[in-house]
Amino acid sequence: GGASCLCFLVVGVMQPGSGDGQGQILQRFPEKDWEDNPFPQGIELFCQPSGWQLFTERNPPTFFVAVLTDINSERHYCACFTFWEAVESAQGEEEEESSSPIQPAQLFAPKSLVLVSRLDHADVFRNSLGLIYTIYVDGLSVSLENVIGNLLTCTIPITGGAQRTISLGAGDRQVIQTPINDSLPVSSCSVALLFQQLGITNVLYLFCAALTEHKILFLSSSYQRLTDACRALLALMFPLKYSFTYVPILPAQLLEVLSTPTPFIIGVHSIFQSETQELLDVVIADLDGGTVNVPECVHISLLPEPLLQQTREALSMVLDPELEVADLAFPPSTVSASSLKMQDKEIRAVFLRLFAQLLQGYRWCLHIIRIHPEPVIRFHKAAFLGQRGLTEDDFLTKVLEGMAFAGFVTERGAPYRSIDLFDELVAYEVKRMRAEEGNKQKILRHIKELAEKLYKNENPYPAVTMHKVQKPTEGCHLRLHQKPFPRLDEGTVQWIIDQATAKLQTAPPAVKAEKKCMVPSGPPIGMCRNGNALANSARRLEVVRNCISYVFENKMLEAKKLFPAVLRAMKGRAARHCLTQELNLHVQQNRAVLDHQQFDFVIRMMNCCLQVGKGLGREFLFGDILCRQRSSAMWPPGLRTPWRPQRLAGLKD
Repeated sequence: GGASCLCFLVVGVMQPGSGDGQGQILQRFPEKDWEDNPFPQGIELFCQPSGWQLFTERNPPTFFVAVLTDINSERHYCACFTFWEAVESAQGEEEEESSSPIQPAQLFAPKSLVLVSRLDHADVFRNSLGLIYTIYVDGLSVSLENVIGNLLTCTIPITGGAQRTISLGAGDRQVIQTPINDSLPVSSCSVALLFQQLGITNVLYLFCAALTEHKILFLSSSYQRLTDACRALLALMFPLKYSFTYVPILPAQLLEVLSTPTPFIIGVHSIFQSETQELLDVVIADLDGGTVNVPECVHISLLPEPLLQQTREALSMVLDPELEVADLAFPPSTVSASSLKMQDKEIRAVFLRLFAQLLQGYRWCLHIIRIHPEPVIRFHKAAFLGQRGLTEDDFLTKVLEGMAFAGFVTERGAPYRSIDLFDELVAYEVKRMRAEEGNKQKILRHIKELAEKLYKNENPYPAVTMHKVQKPTEGCHLRLHQKPFPRLDEGTVQWIIDQATAKLQTAPPAVKAEKKCMVPSGPPIGMCRNGNALANSARRLEVVRNCISYVFENKMLEAKKLFPAVLRAMKGRAARHCLTQELNLHVQQNRAVLDHQQFDFVIRMMNCCLQVGKGLGREFLFGDILCRQRSSAMWPPGLRTPWRPQRLAGLKD
């Protein structure tokens, strides 16, 4: 295994006597950053996302995991265990001085025990922080410094389904288990919970919104549910990875982030719901109310049919198996849904199948360009859409143009790498899926097969995950004379860390066994009979569009390279139509100020089009463009007067 690189913090209120205080890191272990693991800033904001307020009641301890992203786009998981301590009230002293007969109300300030890790092991974090709290609150004869030192130096097994049992030295036993393949997301029950909270249609809206780069905001009165919902949405997007702003729990002080122009997935506590009502372009999902609100100005492109309907039906089979037999005169006595953890994997299997169908044949449209020092992998979008017969599809076009798909091509485009469940599915199972269309029993069998693999990946040893961790006495948070959390001895904790680090340096390095192989391409795309013609046509139109863009952006060298191909493309009616549309678009933008060379290129394209085209109305198309521009700045000064639209009249012969 490898060092855990955990960081342990005690965070409290800076001014416990006043109303609204600020968070302050009281102690931090280790005091210096671990190598290659910078300490994320602003953690105190995330420990109390609604602000560091004092309460008049003793609340029970709470736990949630916040996610912070550092400057290198690395995610840090911050597990926050919060309890409340009695504080002396400054207002109380004033009241006593004014000899008021009313006793001052005692106030309670939050204090957080926090673990920061690059790895996401929420259960182990919850158990470990709970154990530290139990030792403190029940006064167990165990050294807190020892437990914290052991926690910070425990070695996490490397991925590949490895498992390790750890003890923090307080009679506890915990099992850390890593997934077999760490490219597959770990979702536990979060996906199933998201569908329970919002329903099939709403989650599909969120899924399509995330893939087409819209802003998504989750609301809930539970911080942990916000984190779980965000994690679930990311798991559904696999094999694509979300690359925009991702903040599952946004602190109150940072609410202005919601006005950012870029896409995001953010979670906010529902007490700030009123402050989200002015957001005009944000899709808001209320987890507690089960609603998804799409503003009028936001258009979400949905999955192409028949995939949308097939996905809905498959999700319905998984989530509501009784629906199939609801109308039977003699329904079977037992129709039971899978356990929540298994249902979670079945839903993910539905989305895995969906992506395999959406992206089938993608490897046939990858090109390796070797003119750079490092080979660059490019995806031929026009050929892919053309051969699939989906050139007009709004959803898939947006997905292929998005950041997530660009990352997918970079990460998965290489011909030789380690492969996972998605690679096998898209290469070998698409024919099976096509053959089984319409047969619900066979579809469900396939979903369950995939779900088993996803479950096995997350739980390689399901029988062994027996945790044994002491819990605090019930109701201990209500004790009247509880001492405050003690200050820990930095020297002792640091000594344990140093001892363990020295041992690790002599240990042989942990090597992750990666099985690399040639990535299977799967069958070539074969959805439409005239696939090649469509792909070529789409390619030609892309060349025409690119050339016109280069001309108007004054990138004349690039335009020159494409120009012969554009003139050849003008033989096709679609290319001529494309030219008129593109020129029209640039004219409408009213930014079309051309110099002589640019103007010459445009006129040569138009001339070629008029000479080749034999369709009715060609002179009308260009006449319309020229008429709009008669007095416009599109024409170079020397050419404005003689080039009247009437001059086109002679061209129709």
